Amino acid sequence: MSDQPASLTPADYAALLGDIKQRVRNAQTRAMLAVNAELIRLYWDIGALIHARQQQEGWGAAVIPRLARDLHNELPEEKGFSERNIKRMLAFYREYADLEFVPQAVAQADAALPLQKVTQTAALFPAELILALPWGHHAELMSKVKDLGQRQWYMRAALENGWSRNILLMQIESAAHHRQGKAASNFALRLPKPDSDLVQQTLKDPYLFDFLTLERGFHERELETGLIAHLEKFLLELGQGFAFVGRQYHLDIGDQDFYIDLLFYHLKLRCFVVIELKRGDFKPEYAGKMSFYCSVVDDRLRHETDQPTIGLILCQQPNRLLAEYALRGVDSPIGVSGFELTRALPESLQTSLPSIEQIESELGDFAE
Repeated sequence: MSDQPASLTPADYAALLGDIKQRVRNAQTRAMLAVNAELIRLYWDIGALIHARQQQEGWGAAVIPRLARDLHNELPEEKGFSERNIKRMLAFYREYADLEFVPQAVAQADAALPLQKVTQTAALFPAELILALPWGHHAELMSKVKDLGQRQWYMRAALENGWSRNILLMQIESAAHHRQGKAASNFALRLPKPDSDLVQQTLKDPYLFDFLTLERGFHERELETGLIAHLEKFLLELGQGFAFVGRQYHLDIGDQDFYIDLLFYHLKLRCFVVIELKRGDFKPEYAGKMSFYCSVVDDRLRHETDQPTIGLILCQQPNRLLAEYALRGVDSPIGVSGFELTRALPESLQTSLPSIEQIESELGDFAE
């Protein structure tokens, strides 16, 4: 029998094809997550075995280099068992010794061993959170984020935002956990809970635009042009959910022309976000102009199912007290944050920068 002519294709065929494709993609995603989870379990299990031997039989650290060599000889096709990575497995187990996916045999072997931070780690790091992150993320978090509360924040943020390891490192180095939710705002006064809390946590202070190269005394239009030229990095710094609508968005009101610096729509908050860029200090009159823009966007662009438009004023030196007083008297929900083009390196780190040889060694270890 010949194939059915294209003209006789059922009307709902496209929907069927789309449904199947989505199911295939979902299955592929589940398979990848399952593989990652098994790898994390395996590394935790290996770390548990080594820890038990060291505690019960007094093995020292010297056994790890030998173990790495023998595993390479016995299982040459398997990657990830370098000396450095095996040490990470041991550290990984010791960091999260009380995870609920403890294999029964290991649990019995370690029953007499003291478990540290059991209550704290169990509450902060449930097994599903640990299993969802790639191993490379865990390695960086153990190395660079010692505070457990901060580490949990980065874990959840990495999953929610889909951060790669490189992006995770950038966020750690820029102290993203300190900046999130810090903008001066009137959200608590103008939005109902929990919407006000959600919007507050969406904004940062300060924003870091270190991907720009602007000379001292730059103009606001240069800043705006630079951000759009590096839109992908700008969106990354803004955070997940921001969709770019337009630059110098034109508003024709009462035979007068007005232009919004940057207009976004936030897919999670379901609202428009107006961003105004200001060089120098925050001034109280900025709040009135932003409230005007938000009102016009609400009237002309906002859909009936959208949430109220939010304003974000970005200044180089936002005086927080001044901003809070200015925002208290406006009806629109507005936040005020600073921005930095460069961030000075702390003196404690200036003398501890890695050499070229150390960097090359690190890259070599990651490749093993």
